[in-house]
Amino acid sequence: MNNRLYPTATIVSLSLVLFAHSVLAQADTIIEEIVVTGELRESALASTPSSVSVLQPGDRRQTAVQQIEQVLGWAPNVNYASGASRARFFQIRGIGERGQFVEPLNSSVGLLLDGVDMSGIGTAATMFDVAQVEVFRGPQGTLYGANALAGLINVVSNAPTTEFEASIQLDAGDYGARGLGAVVSGPLSEQVRFRLGAQLYQDDGFMDNIHLGRDDTNDHDELTVRGRLDWEAGGSALWSIFAGHVDIDNGYDAFSLDNNRKTRSDQPGSDVQETTYASVKLDWGFSRAVRFEGSLAWATSDIDYGYDEDWTFVGFHPWEYSSTDRYLRERDTTTLDVRWLSEPGRGIFGGDTEWVAGVFALRQDVDLSRRYTYAADYDSEFEMTRIAAYGQLTIPVFESARLIVGLRAERHSSEFDSRSATGETVSFDPDDDLYGGRLVLEWDTSAGHLVYGGVTRGYKAGGFNTDGTLEPTRQLFDPENTWNFEAGYKGSWVDDRLVGRAAVFVMLRDDMQIDTSHTVPIPGVPGAVEFVEYQDNAAEGLNYGAELELEYAPGDRTRLFASVGLLEAELEDYINGSGEDLDGRDQAHAPGYTFFAGIEFDITDRWFARLEVEGKDEFYFSNSHQTHSQRYELINAVVGYEADRWNARVWGRNLGDEDYFVRGFGFGNDPRDGYVFHGYTQLGEPRQFGVSISIDL
Repeated sequence: MNNRLYPTATIVSLSLVLFAHSVLAQADTIIEEIVVTGELRESALASTPSSVSVLQPGDRRQTAVQQIEQVLGWAPNVNYASGASRARFFQIRGIGERGQFVEPLNSSVGLLLDGVDMSGIGTAATMFDVAQVEVFRGPQGTLYGANALAGLINVVSNAPTTEFEASIQLDAGDYGARGLGAVVSGPLSEQVRFRLGAQLYQDDGFMDNIHLGRDDTNDHDELTVRGRLDWEAGGSALWSIFAGHVDIDNGYDAFSLDNNRKTRSDQPGSDVQETTYASVKLDWGFSRAVRFEGSLAWATSDIDYGYDEDWTFVGFHPWEYSSTDRYLRERDTTTLDVRWLSEPGRGIFGGDTEWVAGVFALRQDVDLSRRYTYAADYDSEFEMTRIAAYGQLTIPVFESARLIVGLRAERHSSEFDSRSATGETVSFDPDDDLYGGRLVLEWDTSAGHLVYGGVTRGYKAGGFNTDGTLEPTRQLFDPENTWNFEAGYKGSWVDDRLVGRAAVFVMLRDDMQIDTSHTVPIPGVPGAVEFVEYQDNAAEGLNYGAELELEYAPGDRTRLFASVGLLEAELEDYINGSGEDLDGRDQAHAPGYTFFAGIEFDITDRWFARLEVEGKDEFYFSNSHQTHSQRYELINAVVGYEADRWNARVWGRNLGDEDYFVRGFGFGNDPRDGYVFHGYTQLGEPRQFGVSISIDL
């Protein structure tokens, strides 16, 4: 693998900034301050002593953004894995899951949607009427615990407005893309405000099934309904109630024996997810010295994921081999998080030491039914409970410097029972005591810039593999701990028109959990194999790198932006399920670099344009084989017109029609060459054009 920074990343990111600084006229435009909501205390992005990116998918000057996978490339050192109609799993700094089949899942990257835990089911993260996506890189051992070993993604919807507003959004494009959305927001009284939004988006997908003569077997059909009610009650209390429903009814026909967009499936799969969720938050000034924040969240999801396992039709394989694999899950999650915080200037030890103390509880129940052609019907029940207590102190050390000390203790318990139609049963009930925290020194310099450095500890519970074809020595795996050493700098220059954030980090992974796989011959079916994925532990892993984000407004008509992430992520002392020694090899889904850069400018008072480029280095798809992606660069562009009450824009994504891969596997599946091992890849979106119109009513 080539992990050197491809020259395009440096050239694009830096030349845009230098060009603007030397050529464009200067003005008094100031970069708008951004608030991070996912921390223990809300804070400005510029004063948050950790590596955080805030992405704003609702900007009307961007291409039509439908799903979270279309915005995560804006943040450095972030990747995602598909293997479905949409990305469900995410990787931060090279750490994160890439798929799920039979086994229960403990996520390394947490996903919150308005305070509701959606970790491991990222298909629910549609982007309609979303204010911002906050990406916390590095372990969040104090903030969120076991589901945030590598980081946390916090999706925040738009808040109700103080004045009545209503708008509609229309989207249309090639590949049958069409979308209709509407939002209404405003006050119900002096104390109560509401917001309600809904969108239906559909397209035919980007694959052609040459056996069935159809171009919609990998289609998207996605409904989002999202609402929020804010009530300013008496006694300095703010109640916020969130509710939503996401109905995903997508096809799944993404893999081809020829590694192109031509499939031969006679039984195309589906990727269906129906999620209903709600959360209640209370922000209450309990006294002059103490503030109370509490949230109760609930979500229920029905997930139906399946595919044509042989990717072909009856008669294509010898012996008329034909099979499907289908996973039906019902998942219910309830969380409670309550915390007490000191008010500014009302802390302990003379009032200067700020404090936070809280408790957290999560209960998750998952029922699975698997229906596979060449195995007996399989059902399982999984119950997981997390109970945690956490606290944090912010202690003045000297003028303009503070020491942040955080600690979280968590009890992670689970119970699992499975049974197959042949009478086989498997049961596990492990418990883990887990600890995480942070020790960070931050310093506001005399120039108003922030310098920070420290160490954070993250953790992830152990677990078990449930597939009956695995030998007993591979059924259990241990918890993983990660130490993250990080130093960063945040500042602004040129009268706040140039803003920058930079960080360097080293992550040491102990008892590193590895997602690997092997194949098992299917008895009685010559040449046919079952693909078995399971978790294992490597001795150690080493992840280190750097991140840079820049935003520059050289004039009142121009804005430039760029981000670059560099990453080295290596396995240490690991032999995979196939007996290969992978010591020193790159970890899966850990590209050596990521970058995103662009320019947005006003052509006239009404016309605007935006050009951006996104790229990733090559990366391995798995720790069980050598199949890997290719490095790529995607070019996106928008030209639009803004009137007083409407906005229209013509956009194009992946203008170079670049082939890039969002998932890959390695095995033998083609009878034409005797089932020789091949790497098979799922292609990302091809070149697409469209138009979007937003109208304020």
